[in-house]
Amino acid sequence: MASNFEIAVVRNSNVSVLKLEGDFDATSAYELIYAIKKLPEEATRIVIHTSGLKSVYPFGVEVFQRFMQSLNGHSGRIAFTGNRVSQPAIESRSCPSERYRRHPKN
Repeated sequence: MASNFEIAVVRNSNVSVLKLEGDFDATSAYELIYAIKKLPEEATRIVIHTSGLKSVYPFGVEVFQRFMQSLNGHSGRIAFTGNRVSQPAIESRSCPSERYRRHPKN
């Protein structure tokens, strides 16, 4: 994991917000995947906020994309916000289907 990567988890009723900080590399992607898997089953919505990311490395994005594709249609409960969503397109490359919606920056 990038030495400066952190995930802050905030839970509000059935929504879990994961705020990413630091550099997003492949190991950071695995940390994010693990954090998502640890969330309670009753979390009907997961919001990943990307504005705190300093650098986004292509291999980290690729690792996370593979995870999103493995969800087989269950990725609809995951939404991305923040100004780093499209650098390099964490969201659009990971979920090309129309069931996935982009959320505006907060």
